[in-house]
Amino acid sequence: MAGGVEWFETWDAVAAAAAGALDRERQPRLFDRLSWFRLIAEHCPPPGRMLAARAGETWLFLAVEDRRARAYSAWYSLRVGLIGGKEGADEIANSLRKGLAKIEISPVSEPQPLAAALRRAGWIVRVSAATGSWRADVGGRSFADYWAARPSRLRSTAARKGRTSGLETAIHSRFDAEAWAAYEAVYRASWKPEEGSFAFLRALAEQEGAAGALRLGIARKDGAPVAAQLWTVENGTAWIHKLSYREDAKSLSPGTILSEAMFRAAIDEDRVTTIDYGTGDEPYKADWMDRRETLWRVEAFDRRSVTGLAGAARAWASALVRRGRSG
Repeated sequence: MAGGVEWFETWDAVAAAAAGALDRERQPRLFDRLSWFRLIAEHCPPPGRMLAARAGETWLFLAVEDRRARAYSAWYSLRVGLIGGKEGADEIANSLRKGLAKIEISPVSEPQPLAAALRRAGWIVRVSAATGSWRADVGGRSFADYWAARPSRLRSTAARKGRTSGLETAIHSRFDAEAWAAYEAVYRASWKPEEGSFAFLRALAEQEGAAGALRLGIARKDGAPVAAQLWTVENGTAWIHKLSYREDAKSLSPGTILSEAMFRAAIDEDRVTTIDYGTGDEPYKADWMDRRETLWRVEAFDRRSVTGLAGAARAWASALVRRGRSG
């Protein structure tokens, strides 16, 4: 312990120190739980060693390689950052200067508490837009209300294809091996790039299925799976993690048909208040969602080190180049 900050290098040590504070019952968001980090560590760990910092109730999980640290995350991580409150942010930011030259945390929904703490600790800090998050605010609305506000082309496609495609949809709230095999088969036959870790996703589906938070949607044509979506629903928020459809079934609009069923169930059955489309600015998301929020990248550079100063200079030079191209 240094300056009120405790450091941990193993997950078992984190679990012992947290004493349940990072469990489902205490952390409403999936990405803030120890179980989430353990899945990443087992199936798709980032480069470097895990280093966790705790100051009071505040936690920050990092992957450290040489003198550089990034959020302990995988491409499945829809949010990262401080966990459990902001009160210990200053202590963690100060302690991070003992050995690190650069820190990068992304994607962050609320960057200012972390960025401000790092600045107060003497870091050179840059906050920049990393990606977008599309959301629908559906609290107090029925699916009929939500659907009436969607673009007419989306509604007409869903109605027309719903009558003629012959698709059947099913949504699983518990893990089902046959449904999971259908999910993997659809993904492999889709337009999507190679999956990072099916093992991670299966373990996640098993874990969240056991808790009743899983929503695994499958659309079938004549019994064969043609579209699949992986959602979790918990504490008033539906998170859309993964979705795909078979490229050779595109003319049936299976993604649209399955999405309509998934949104209907989330709004009318699960009674969520928010649906979050994860990360990314794919054009189709605007048709389904109400608004876009920016997710941020927080970069911090140690002004006392050559590595930190050089990194800061490169970051600002890259920003100027991007600004010039966009202008």
